[in-house]
Amino acid sequence: MPTDLAVDIERIGEDIPLLEAIRTTRAIRRLKPDPVPRALIRKVCEAGTFAPSGGNRQPWVFVAVTESERRAFIAERYRRVFHEYIAPAVEAAQAPDFPERKRRNIRAAMHLADTLHTVPVHLVVAGWTRRGQQQTQGLFPAIQNILLACRAVGLGASLTTVHTAVQREIDDYLNLSEETPSCALIPIGWPIGKYGTPPRRSVDECLYFERFSPEAN
Repeated sequence: MPTDLAVDIERIGEDIPLLEAIRTTRAIRRLKPDPVPRALIRKVCEAGTFAPSGGNRQPWVFVAVTESERRAFIAERYRRVFHEYIAPAVEAAQAPDFPERKRRNIRAAMHLADTLHTVPVHLVVAGWTRRGQQQTQGLFPAIQNILLACRAVGLGASLTTVHTAVQREIDDYLNLSEETPSCALIPIGWPIGKYGTPPRRSVDECLYFERFSPEAN
């Protein structure tokens, strides 16, 4: 995998057309344990800072967890709540007519949970509260920017919120106060596999002009 010397931080990802990146950014949950240069982590997080936010408040806080012991702390708690969460889907997947594509998604999600401690970057996205409420409307555009930036520079990444089931414990560990709660975890690393266009239904099935009229489709 690329090292600090092998990666041209200034130029990497700069030549990927925007719409191509949008169409080919998919969740990549099988990741190599090879380290990611800090400068590259900074670059994808910088992309997050260009997201829109109400009043240009820019409420985001990014905590990149890279030390193995700290990643193990997060991974152990994530794994515990994840397996409780995924159990009904695993049971449903035993049915003969269960879609194979969904089985693959379940297997990939389980792989991520079981190997999370080896993923080199756990990027925790948090943000300042406003009037006692999380400003997720400002955080999720930043998260999407980060996912697109990961795609552009060749990193694998995915979005998960499973950790919020034990949010306070993890937030305390990362020194995130109740005024700056986490809302998402983005595991980042060099991908096993490659980017590609994910299956999507046609936009014509969900686009309406003037008013919602499902009978027209």
